[in-house]
Amino acid sequence: MTIEIGIRIEPAADAADLAAVAEARGLDLVVVGARRDVDHAPLDPWTTAAWLAGRTARIAVGVDEPARAPRGAAFGLRDEAPDPRDAERPIASVIGRAHDSLDVLAPSRLLGAGAPSTAGAGGGGRADAASPPPWRTAPAGATLDDLTALAADGVPVVVPADTPADVERIAALAEELRGLAPSRPSRSAAARARRAAGIDYDGVPESLMDAAVEPGDAAYRSVSSTYLRGGAPGLVLRPRTVDEVADALAFARRHPDLALGIRSGGHGISGRSTSRGGLVIDVGRMNTIEVLDRERRLVRIGPGATWKQVAAALHPFGWALGSGDYGGVGVGGLATAGGIGLLSRQHGLTIDHLRAVELVLADGRSVRASADEHPDLFWAVRGAGANFGIATAFEFEVDEVDDVGWAKLALVTPDLEGSLLDFGRIASTAARDTTAFLVTGRPQEGQSVIQLFAIVDDADPEVVVERLTPFTGVGVLAQQEAAVVPYRDVMAQAADVGPDGHRGFGEPVSRSAFLPVLTPEFAADAAALLETGLVHFFELRTMGGAIADVASDAMAFPHRSPAFQVTAMGADAAALTAGWDGLRHHFDGLYLSFETDRSPERLLDAFPEPVLGRLRALKRRYDPENRFRDNFNIDPTVAAASVGSHETRWEAAS
Repeated sequence: MTIEIGIRIEPAADAADLAAVAEARGLDLVVVGARRDVDHAPLDPWTTAAWLAGRTARIAVGVDEPARAPRGAAFGLRDEAPDPRDAERPIASVIGRAHDSLDVLAPSRLLGAGAPSTAGAGGGGRADAASPPPWRTAPAGATLDDLTALAADGVPVVVPADTPADVERIAALAEELRGLAPSRPSRSAAARARRAAGIDYDGVPESLMDAAVEPGDAAYRSVSSTYLRGGAPGLVLRPRTVDEVADALAFARRHPDLALGIRSGGHGISGRSTSRGGLVIDVGRMNTIEVLDRERRLVRIGPGATWKQVAAALHPFGWALGSGDYGGVGVGGLATAGGIGLLSRQHGLTIDHLRAVELVLADGRSVRASADEHPDLFWAVRGAGANFGIATAFEFEVDEVDDVGWAKLALVTPDLEGSLLDFGRIASTAARDTTAFLVTGRPQEGQSVIQLFAIVDDADPEVVVERLTPFTGVGVLAQQEAAVVPYRDVMAQAADVGPDGHRGFGEPVSRSAFLPVLTPEFAADAAALLETGLVHFFELRTMGGAIADVASDAMAFPHRSPAFQVTAMGADAAALTAGWDGLRHHFDGLYLSFETDRSPERLLDAFPEPVLGRLRALKRRYDPENRFRDNFNIDPTVAAASVGSHETRWEAAS
């Protein structure tokens, strides 16, 4: 039986002292009353709660707000206009902010109605204040029998206390009461109160228990959101071994209706590696990097390593492995989707270097896929890996890469259409050793700022200058930074994720496509779209070169011939889609890593037939229950004849 006993105090000058005594004596919570008697309780209860939270380190903190109940008001998502005739009428948004601030000050120690829930934590601090407080208040002077009766069903009990002697008496009763109980809970009432419905928290496998993070845990804020997306998952499991990944998947199978996100670095735009109320399996701690065969340049990398870590580890050998353009991205997500990066025109996609992958399948089996072992699965993983299992290790054949020319240019142009066209011509006809990405946004006062990021895979400064000089004509050069550096230093520009984790918020809205060739018509349409202001981030990634050396049917990434990959990000999904639809006739397919539209038509864009049909057949073999559906879902139950129709269904993410 769970026994948690605490004290209830009124806002007063000695409130924090009483809380400190309660904590020292092993009590579980302290609840601040909301008496608003200016003469007897001049302090605001939330200020008092913040003060006592700062004076203590462990004890849970609650604020009683009796003013809410008689009104029957639901202080949640809707605010109510202040009533100047009623000074005590709470303002929902103010109460919500107070909850959120106290939760930041004392992570996961805030207990009570209005404490951030899985539907709100990490996603704007919304609080469900309509719920009753999760404690019972005993009468002053309560006896052991009183506490025994009130705590019989595991609900925490608080007893009014005005003096340290009161606290000592209550603590003594608590000790006596706990002596009658078989054990104490592994998590406090404050933590248990935030658990999401439908998750068997007590059934978390023992192997994962010590590292599992629930909404009420101190580490929750560090794992709830990703780089761009705010989230509030119901549970985050963090396996360290293949067996633990299998245990995590077994737990997921027991929750078939729960959204399942797989996270490596937590950077993905389209990836659903967080959710609201769902389960996340975070393989971030499986981040080892080792050399398997120096002569063959064969390395083994865990899915949780970041490309910044990979580049640093390979540099001493004179090696590099092409990734995206940002070192903070995790290996797992990129190495199962594609990997269009700044070395791609010289060295190909990241998946082109993959020689084997180890996975835990939906049924818990651990398999190795390569050209000789499960070759069909190996084909599918390279482009559609998120649908087939959780990768636990990758084996790559890396390249010898000397120092590279690395440039960041900023150019200003009054003629965005013309500049896009110039960039398209220069970038797509550049030497294979040169890969350039263009980023721009909405023109301001008739001027567009274009940023160019380019790598020349050559350590000779004269070659680097020769390759980059044509790009300086794309606009008026306003800023430039160019150097010959190790590829490691390019990836090292990514910021490290600190102990607080990612701080993404909201839902990113992004559209992605492959552009066969950058025509004058596309430049005009793209410039017109940017003029609307619907797009705040627009990127062209140059492809070609080694990417096109690989046959389109060699793996589940068939888009080998486009000249560019295009990404547009905005704030309004419907508006962005409407604008993007005007450009679709220029495109041929999409890169799923940068696409957030999960409508059925997009699946066929990512995997045009016969690729989709082949993937769906493999899905029926390797994941017939469609456990890995929370991404670009390849539904195994859809018949081939209905591919592309509205019979295809994306499963709800959360």
